[in-house]
Amino acid sequence: MYRPALLATALAAAFPAYANSDLDALRAELKDMKAAYEARIQALEARLQQTEARSTPAQTAAAAEPSAQPATARRGFNPDVSLILQGKYAHLDNRDERFVSGFAGAGEHGHGGSKRGFSVDGSELVLSASVDPYFRGYLNAVLDDGEVEVEEAWFQTSSLGRGLSVKGGRYKSGIGYQNEQHPHAWDFATNNLMYEVLFGEGYVQDGLQLKWLAPTDTFLELGAELGNGNAFPATNNGNNGANSVALFGHVGGDVGASNSWRAGLSWLSARPRGRAFESHDINDVEVAGDFSGKSRTWLADFVWKWAPNGNPTQQNFKFAAEYFQRKESGNLACDDADPGNPSLCTGGLAAPFSADQTGFYTQAVYQFMPQWRVGYRYDRLLRGDVAFNGSDAGNTFETLADYDPRRHSLMVDYSPSEFSRLRLQYSRDKAQQGVDENQFYVQYIMSLGSHGAHKF
Repeated sequence: MYRPALLATALAAAFPAYANSDLDALRAELKDMKAAYEARIQALEARLQQTEARSTPAQTAAAAEPSAQPATARRGFNPDVSLILQGKYAHLDNRDERFVSGFAGAGEHGHGGSKRGFSVDGSELVLSASVDPYFRGYLNAVLDDGEVEVEEAWFQTSSLGRGLSVKGGRYKSGIGYQNEQHPHAWDFATNNLMYEVLFGEGYVQDGLQLKWLAPTDTFLELGAELGNGNAFPATNNGNNGANSVALFGHVGGDVGASNSWRAGLSWLSARPRGRAFESHDINDVEVAGDFSGKSRTWLADFVWKWAPNGNPTQQNFKFAAEYFQRKESGNLACDDADPGNPSLCTGGLAAPFSADQTGFYTQAVYQFMPQWRVGYRYDRLLRGDVAFNGSDAGNTFETLADYDPRRHSLMVDYSPSEFSRLRLQYSRDKAQQGVDENQFYVQYIMSLGSHGAHKF
């Protein structure tokens, strides 16, 4: 519409002698267009006023403020949900009890390690999502032997800045290397001996964690934790204080395009009060009691990974090792577990107890072709000095005998996809004095749904 008018104006400017009549016509056309648009605008304004007059006050307020709910509520609850199906078949010797000789351990002999035959071994339901721009949440519920246990349930800040983050709730501690891994992320079907005697499966506590990630090219993180001590070696006595304190630091980096590494040092301090103790005396009579005192644990960890040009899909290799030293001192009380069967603790026996013990594991896993991996792990515990009532604790308790447990494990696994894995494992287990056992495991791990990436 405007282009002919502009053309006419240009022609009029170029040929003024012939343009007077055309200019008058253009002026008249522009005046009519302006009047038509003003009339349309007035009509629209009138319709708007009529519509607003018919609306109720509540409708008018709703139009001005569409929703009083947060944006996250309007979007709905849409977390990442995954289900880990995990189970295995274990061919083990028939033994009344399984324990690690020489150590006052955390309980069960590894993650499902004492279950013979078929078992659904710790299947997990995982939910995670951002709460809002400031927090994210995570829940991990474990199904084991028909019971559901909340293994982790925490929130974590996401916008503090300066490399700082705070985690609160129930969480796997950041100490060591394997501790933060769930069993489906382990490289072997069973736990290592070191973690069995230190934590059972891993150290989980209710509390707060502060972590700082340094703004450097080299990876550096430092962390501190305060917890209620609801896991071995601590105890939760229901008081207002923190029954366990943990400090850890990790450093790492890349070596060329194909290699990366991480090393760490951690410290865990606890003050157990009435920590349960079960054993047998040297006459093989069952006794029970409790320990109160202090516990200090140091852990050192190192991991090296190799993948050609940083691409692990075809080939990759991982070496991992951890070492610990634990010192405990306090008072141990014991009595007969069965009053009708007298033991060395008959009538109640309470005396000073101390332990200075160490141990380690090393493992290597090699993916030699897509979907196939092989691995070897060596576990060794050094019983060290364990004293009770002024003499070696092995003179009173059979389970605390002067013995250094060890184990060799070989595994091969096949992963048809990133969501499924089948594993075969053989272990030569000498964790219990006088027992040399051949153990065979067949394991499956299936992942359904969206699952976050595992840590380094």
